[in-house]
Amino acid sequence: MNAKSVSLGLGLFSLALGAAELFASRRIAERLSVPGGARTVKAYGIREVVAGVGLLQAPAHSARVWNRVAGDLLDLGTLAFSARRSPGRQAIWGAIGFVAVATALDLLTARALDRTTGKTIPVGA
Repeated sequence: MNAKSVSLGLGLFSLALGAAELFASRRIAERLSVPGGARTVKAYGIREVVAGVGLLQAPAHSARVWNRVAGDLLDLGTLAFSARRSPGRQAIWGAIGFVAVATALDLLTARALDRTTGKTIPVGA
C-alpha cells in the first residue's frame, strides 16, 4: 500500500464529504436523527473540509490522518447516540458501517505513514 497516495485520496474524500455535510446538513441531520441537528452536521462538515485541506497540503503527515481517526471516533459516538434515540432507522446503521470502514482505512493509513517516516510528524512533509 502506498500510504501517501491513500492519504491524498482521503484528503479528497474529506473535502467531498465535508461539502456534502455543509450543503445538505438539514437533510442529513433529519435522516440520521443527529443530536444538535443541522448545526452539528455543519460543524462536522467544517472539520472534514479542514482535514481534507490539511491532507492535500501534506499527505505524508500522519498526524493529519490521526486527526481524521479522532474525527471518525467523534462521528461514531454521535451516530451511536442517534441509534439509541432512533434504533429503527436503517440509515443510521448504514452510516455507522460506512464510518467504521473509513475509520479502519484511516487507521491503516496513519500506521503505515508512521512506519514509513518513523515518526508521527515527519520533517519536511
